Amino acid sequence: MGSQRILGIVLLVVGVALLIMGVNASHSVADQVTHTFTGRFTDGTTWYILGGLVSAVLGAVMLAVGIRGKGA
Repeated sequence: MGSQRILGIVLLVVGVALLIMGVNASHSVADQVTHTFTGRFTDGTTWYILGGLVSAVLGAVMLAVGIRGKGA
């Protein structure tokens, strides 16, 4: 297993974990109150969700490129 594939798996797992943490944080009382008055989530919740999305997508792309490159 190549280092690119391992890094892709790690990024995908970290991305999913950050997404789960962000979604859970968005359901907290403090975040719901902030969302009610401002229409936005807190900065921390937003960064968890964005970081999770970027990490998960990058990891999935690295895995796809690693698999496609190995099959060719």
